[in-house]
Amino acid sequence: MEKKVAIVGTGISGLLACKYVLEIGLHPIVYEADDEIGGVWKQTIQSTKLQTNKEFYQFSDFPWDSSIKEDCPSNQQVLHYVKSYAQHFSIIPYIKFNSKVIDIDYVGSQSNEDIKSWELWGGNGSPFSTKGTWNLAVQDTKNFTTEIVRENPRSTPGVTHPCTIIPRTIHWFIPDFKIGSINLGFLYYNRFAELSLHKPGEPFLLSLLATLLSPPRMGISKLVETYLRWKLPLKKYGLIPNHSFLQDTTAYRTGVLPDFFFDKVKNGSIVIKKSQSFSFYKDGLIINGESKPHETDLVILATGYKGDQKLRSIFKSSIFQNYINGSLNSANSIPLYRQIIHPRIPQLAIIGYDESLSTVLTNELRCQWLAHLLNENIELPSVREMEKDIKMWEDNMKQNTKNFNKRSCIVTCGIWYNDQLCRDMKCNHLRKKNTFAELFEPYGPTDYNGLLHKCL
Repeated sequence: MEKKVAIVGTGISGLLACKYVLEIGLHPIVYEADDEIGGVWKQTIQSTKLQTNKEFYQFSDFPWDSSIKEDCPSNQQVLHYVKSYAQHFSIIPYIKFNSKVIDIDYVGSQSNEDIKSWELWGGNGSPFSTKGTWNLAVQDTKNFTTEIVRENPRSTPGVTHPCTIIPRTIHWFIPDFKIGSINLGFLYYNRFAELSLHKPGEPFLLSLLATLLSPPRMGISKLVETYLRWKLPLKKYGLIPNHSFLQDTTAYRTGVLPDFFFDKVKNGSIVIKKSQSFSFYKDGLIINGESKPHETDLVILATGYKGDQKLRSIFKSSIFQNYINGSLNSANSIPLYRQIIHPRIPQLAIIGYDESLSTVLTNELRCQWLAHLLNENIELPSVREMEKDIKMWEDNMKQNTKNFNKRSCIVTCGIWYNDQLCRDMKCNHLRKKNTFAELFEPYGPTDYNGLLHKCL
């Protein structure tokens, strides 16, 4: 029987999933609602730039072109890079453009009683089950027919037309990925840095070491705060957060400032008005606490999104909607084993839901793990064991972030998480050349190059 895989969306996760599914000889179809690839990168405004250094935002086997000199490339450069990746690995022929997946429906043994009785994922622990199959309702976005598949902005803001930012919560922002001359990766994103944080399932000695090293970690973050207060006019513009830099980094709430940001604040091109709320009126906005309306030509609601609601709404079955409806511990995250599969939703993988330091690195590693699973080289534990593991990871996230972050996030123990995926794939999780590099060098995409073929 031909094994078919449906992939929704041609953002980075979708392209990676297609590439690795192809490499193990399966037959993917990628459904894309638009007429081109790129995910969010094809929808961003002109001034958008990558906030992660490009060395950490790249595919493991497809480096940036040497002509890109910027540490943080523009949105058009990123979009070109993503499109080049898809072309290089011949992914385009497998994409069905102008095809929007409206809902998905699992047909087969989908009674709640049957699913609850499963001891193994999907009933037999296999990614391909004879118990059921997914039907997709796909809408043609050009003529708006639906098929059930079985198997012009205004000019750059300036002093004359300033851009007003209305932040509800102030977070820590850094000018670049260096504090003085020290790369932040050496302070926060290597194995030694992770030793100061408690990790899910860690043995007693590592737990003790994390407790002993937590004061130095707090001290380093205080030094970073002092540096940022000195380097940037945060107090002048009321932009000092009410929480620590450590809280922001563990919850992945930090950001990178755009070029010349405070120069534009100083000359009036950017206006900052802190407010918890605002309302619309005929010609613009009324900002809370201000008596004079704010005339506005364009409003950008940069308020984030709720991925759990979006995923829930795509399921036709109320049973699966309820499974997505909040995790074991939190109403704002989805309970996924290895952040990839739901223990009680068979033959379905979700790539890119939770947050990590490097989206490309983490999602590529997940797609390699998924390819191993589809090729039946990974044996999943029982449903109950997977649920216990999910709870352990969620409890750990709450412990490290002190409930500051309500979203699913693995920033605090990203390398530990990658290690788990490597062990599942029966690959060596130690990827550096020597012990010193293993402890102190930041991990990047190239460290995980070729895991699919090397470990099969």
